[in-house]
Amino acid sequence: MKLNLLTSNWLPFRHRDGRIDYRPPSALADPDVLDLALPRADFQGAAWQFLIALLQTAMTPKNTDAWLDRYQTPPGVAELDELLAPFASAFELDGDGPRFMQDLDPLDDVKDAPVAGLLIDSPGANGIKNNTDFFVKRGRVDTACPECAALALYTMQINAPAGGAGIRVGLRGGGPLTTLILPEDESQPLWARLWPNVMPADAVGQPGQAWRAPGVEDRDLFFWMGDTRISDKKGTEVLPEQVHPLHAFWSMPRRYRLLFDETPGCCDLCGREADRPVRHLRAKKQGANYDGPWRHPLTPYRRLNPKKLEELPLSSKGQPGGLGYRHWPGLVLEDEAISGALPARVVTHHLQKYRQVKAARDDGEAFDALYRHARLWVFGYDMDNMKPRGWYSVEMPLVGVPKAHQETLRGWVKRFVDLASEISWTLRNQLKRAWFKRPEDAKGDMSQIDAQFFEATQPAFFTALREIGGVLREDEEAPTLSPEIHRQWYGALKREALALFDAQAISGPLEGMKMQQLERITGARRYLLTYLNGSGKKVGKTMQAFAEAGGFKLKTPASEDHREESPA
Repeated sequence: MKLNLLTSNWLPFRHRDGRIDYRPPSALADPDVLDLALPRADFQGAAWQFLIALLQTAMTPKNTDAWLDRYQTPPGVAELDELLAPFASAFELDGDGPRFMQDLDPLDDVKDAPVAGLLIDSPGANGIKNNTDFFVKRGRVDTACPECAALALYTMQINAPAGGAGIRVGLRGGGPLTTLILPEDESQPLWARLWPNVMPADAVGQPGQAWRAPGVEDRDLFFWMGDTRISDKKGTEVLPEQVHPLHAFWSMPRRYRLLFDETPGCCDLCGREADRPVRHLRAKKQGANYDGPWRHPLTPYRRLNPKKLEELPLSSKGQPGGLGYRHWPGLVLEDEAISGALPARVVTHHLQKYRQVKAARDDGEAFDALYRHARLWVFGYDMDNMKPRGWYSVEMPLVGVPKAHQETLRGWVKRFVDLASEISWTLRNQLKRAWFKRPEDAKGDMSQIDAQFFEATQPAFFTALREIGGVLREDEEAPTLSPEIHRQWYGALKREALALFDAQAISGPLEGMKMQQLERITGARRYLLTYLNGSGKKVGKTMQAFAEAGGFKLKTPASEDHREESPA
């Protein structure tokens, strides 16, 4: 039986009672459905984006008022089925006609390749040729069921990394970050978690794009419904103003053709039996070549040089060291002129709804849970060109405040994050002093120290962030942040820095340690403690400045001083 991605039971949905059933996408409107349950983290992120793209295509609200009305009155499963039905012919995975996100040409002139080529973490042709697949081995995935093949295809098209000459990168660059808005309440049905990521028609497009109702035959929306857009010469680049405003959700940089096998088999990804699995595919170079000022609605961007507005912004991507609160300002607070940060447009638009939601709440409507307490889900690959180094997925608070206080929020958050960065830098240097006789000559990657410190202090930062949001939402003319919030943040940083130093520098037995080594550890710890206490006239300047700005006094109980002076 051929798979249609709108009508077939192909997506695994997790229900409120814990069971997982395979159902069509319209099941997202079932109030008993809480989430998806895909076998891979990248599939999970891609499937969420697939459902958001379907909602955005089938029921884009006219404006924010219409968006709010639909949030209050979700569709039922039957209604969503009716809304999706006109697009069904664009979502056939197999057959003689257009196939979902595949080349209209059967690509008979290229050799068959293993289906594993659709997985971003599979070793490439060079890796196999040179026998460099040391950790991620070849041959892990030989057979994929049509459902997993469809998700692998969609995941590749929306994340496509650099692949060599003529192998096109994705619309938002290779391995982009995605940021989605979630309600704080995890018991909310899947519909209530997806709809905040759908934008109204008057906000979803980019400059130069004119809104028109999506249609199944619109080849500027679904590229696979027409002849392939080949990029074999200059002037064939795909620019934002040339396509439908929703094309960013259905971008297709790679040319693929799935080959369905008549021999049944077990899927190596999900373990289910398939009557017509996919074992091979055909791939060809020179698919759609995206160029120009693309701003995907779900991805944050950054200007490398905010003064050079003629340079295109780059999508934010995962980096070694992971994602944490030090990245929060760039993911949430727009600061194009100074830091160059351009949060995802869906995040910016969500925060702009604050006034309308406040007015709705004043009228007695129940928006409080979504807007006062929302989360940001950030995920994506960490890529080194075409090689994946890892996959990150984290959730952070999303704080909405009145527009008049946006700058205050940015300033307060910057003050807190800057202090953490300063302490992390000093901690790393003092650990080098403790470990090495000549720390200035020590080589190697020390970024794991920073990563551990930021991870350990993340809960305290998010607690402070929620308190900051609470202060600013009071909407006073001149809001102030209490000395106690400053003091608690300073205390958390100091506590974790000392704990990390002790764990790293003196975790082994002191017996047998050379006196010179003990002296290095003692000296480094004494310096770190002086720095954290703000005791020294020069060494303690950073803490003194933070305490002065926060309005609290740096006090250390005598017993703590005595205990902390001893490394043993």
